[in-house]
Amino acid sequence: MNDVSRPEPPIRALIAPVTPLQQNCTIVWRPDTRKAAVIDPGGEVDRLLAVLKDQRLELEKIWITHGHLDHAGGAAALKAATGVPIEGPHRDDAFWIDQIESSGARWGMPDARGFTPDRWLDDGDEVWLDGIRFEVFHCPGHTPGHIVFFQRQARFAQVGDVLFAGSIGRTDFPRGDFGQLIASITGKLWPLGDDVTFVPGHNQTSTFGRERLTNPFVSDEALASARA
Repeated sequence: MNDVSRPEPPIRALIAPVTPLQQNCTIVWRPDTRKAAVIDPGGEVDRLLAVLKDQRLELEKIWITHGHLDHAGGAAALKAATGVPIEGPHRDDAFWIDQIESSGARWGMPDARGFTPDRWLDDGDEVWLDGIRFEVFHCPGHTPGHIVFFQRQARFAQVGDVLFAGSIGRTDFPRGDFGQLIASITGKLWPLGDDVTFVPGHNQTSTFGRERLTNPFVSDEALASARA
């Protein structure tokens, strides 16, 4: 687990990779009250509960960026264990959530279960963690219902499989769209600021500014070359 907190932020965060696909499940919390949200609990729910206990955190919310198995397969079990609501993703990913159990059987995650969120999310929505506001951006392309969570004061974003350090999300899944994905990154994420640190769905964290300089798919130079 890697601590990705900033000095004196309104939130703190740690990453707990889960499932055989090593998906970055993130726990965010308010430091003074220890109220927490788990973002993308793809699996290994007992371990996530142990982390919450070890950190003395009280879970209030489960947030989902998109409906793929490795991001959402443990949400139902985590809700059953804690009683907290599930918020997200966008309704357009319902067909992915409906496939979680069959996908889990194929990928060796037999405990994965589908669910109906307590609240579907859309572009411009807000989610709240004990008075801390996170903004919601609908960022289709990897999946049609993918969303991103952004905490403006902390300069922190959980982007799921939209963007990675040095890469971007796959678009060869059903209803994936490369053009939509590029538009989501450049139109929704880049305007948030180069100083934003983001947690991707897999592998290491980065900043939007670093990706604008170096990412071979969506750097400013790469996009200018594509338009030329």
